[in-house]
Amino acid sequence: MLIRIDPASDTALYDQVAASVRAEMASGLLTAGDRLPVAREVAASLGINVHTVLKAYQNLREEGLVDMRRGRGVVVTDAAASLALLADDIHALIGRAAALGLSPATVAALVKETVV
Repeated sequence: MLIRIDPASDTALYDQVAASVRAEMASGLLTAGDRLPVAREVAASLGINVHTVLKAYQNLREEGLVDMRRGRGVVVTDAAASLALLADDIHALIGRAAALGLSPATVAALVKETVV
């Protein structure tokens, strides 16, 4: 699993870590039952604070994408399969929006407002 961050980005590092994990799920590289790397190892490899990685993992847990258990680590849930199933639809939406001249930020705002 490859977690990528951009220290120069305005996006918080924990959001970048979580987004990178979500992308791995959407691509099917991470599936239900897979374990995420230990937070200490991720932090050391990226040169960031371990609490930053733990916050990312906590956010993923709140989204229902991972389960965190003492002694078992962080495990991907069945919800990850849903991301993979939606990946094609998401790419199609992005392409259609671009063809209509809409920015990704506008599409994200529309999706966020549509969620009940």
